[in-house]
Amino acid sequence: MRTLIKNAKCIFPRETGIFNLIIENNKIAFIDPSPTMSVDVTINAEGLLLIPGVIDDHVHMREPGLTHKEDLKSGSIACAKGGVTSFFDMPNTNPSTISNDNLLRKLELASQKSWVNYGFFIGATRQNLDQLRFAERTPGIKIYIGSSTGDLLVDEQNPLERIFAETSLTICAHCEDETTIISNSRALDGGRSYSSHSQIRDENAAFIAARRAVNLALKHNHRLHIAHVSTAKEIELIHPNKNLVTAEVCPHHLYFNIEDYDRLGARIQMNPAVKTRKDNEALWNALIEDDINVIASDHAPHTLDEKNKPYPKSPSGIPSVENILPLMLDAVNKGRISLERVVKTMCETPAKIWNIADKGKIAEGYDADLVLVDMNKKMIVNDEEQMTKCKWSPWNGEGLTGVPTHTWVMGNLVYCEGKFDSAHRGREIQFNHSK
Repeated sequence: MRTLIKNAKCIFPRETGIFNLIIENNKIAFIDPSPTMSVDVTINAEGLLLIPGVIDDHVHMREPGLTHKEDLKSGSIACAKGGVTSFFDMPNTNPSTISNDNLLRKLELASQKSWVNYGFFIGATRQNLDQLRFAERTPGIKIYIGSSTGDLLVDEQNPLERIFAETSLTICAHCEDETTIISNSRALDGGRSYSSHSQIRDENAAFIAARRAVNLALKHNHRLHIAHVSTAKEIELIHPNKNLVTAEVCPHHLYFNIEDYDRLGARIQMNPAVKTRKDNEALWNALIEDDINVIASDHAPHTLDEKNKPYPKSPSGIPSVENILPLMLDAVNKGRISLERVVKTMCETPAKIWNIADKGKIAEGYDADLVLVDMNKKMIVNDEEQMTKCKWSPWNGEGLTGVPTHTWVMGNLVYCEGKFDSAHRGREIQFNHSK
């Protein structure tokens, strides 16, 4: 089937121009085709902006094992609504994705259930070096340097050294120093309020672990991606090492800080914890200046019953995958960041960092993962309207301007102005790690 998207605005490949595009056989087949070319379906995109599909390199879809919070179907439907056409899921499921067999099982599940494209990190442990050496069909290795439980916590120097020295895939690191966290927790007697979470998981915990990871990357010339940067101090490590170290920021660390605990409580309890208003500003500036390369959601849903437990029994993590693009489009409309920078950090750069074939650009021959956006449409984030299974958002009640209206995944229109097409499934993301 041949689909024509007609009269769309586009910043790529033609700056601020109007153009036509034809989708055929899952691909972007023609840009500015002949007007006499026959088509089966025409979408009039007049007044709308066409961008590549968002690649969210950091989600927790909770399947297998924790599917009362989210699963691959519900999470991928939330992606489609929010203009996210590809996601990378983290390994801290039950069981953990720490073997190639478990990785293959998750890929098989996703092939049956996910409405958008998918990939899965393999997790590092103290004992699974052989699995990491020969891992395939994965974007990279996720390593928890502090801030995890069980096998996924890798805190001792020797296994860390070996992982950096003896593997080749890019390492994605969660950086919070376990020793600092334990010391802070003891000093606060475990904490008695949600706000104590930011005292326990403070800027030093983030900085010490990030410094350790960067030093290991430099020592072993190993590509490193620092997940969910939350502090100004971490940027000091990233800036001089941008040839080897990349980093991501999440909307919650851009928008929320310790002043918001009184208003939102556990709804903004996450790992790494929110920091100060000063850190918010430093992260925005680093994002604009390209010291931070990627915007990711760290979509980590829990039920409200779980979140409403008293601290420290309340779990860390928030749902955000369906709101990440509207939040950033709203920031564009408010003059906080350029549209070009949003598209680069959410679409093009993730494809480059993770060596994804044929995604992240609007170009002939690339996969037809595309999103139409109405930059003038307003929305109010509403808990009850969230597609995520947990049915809440920390941005509940917030008014945003800039909304995805259509989402194509591999050329299939899976979301259109509030309606979904359940007939199609996403594809396993293909990586070219030989680059």
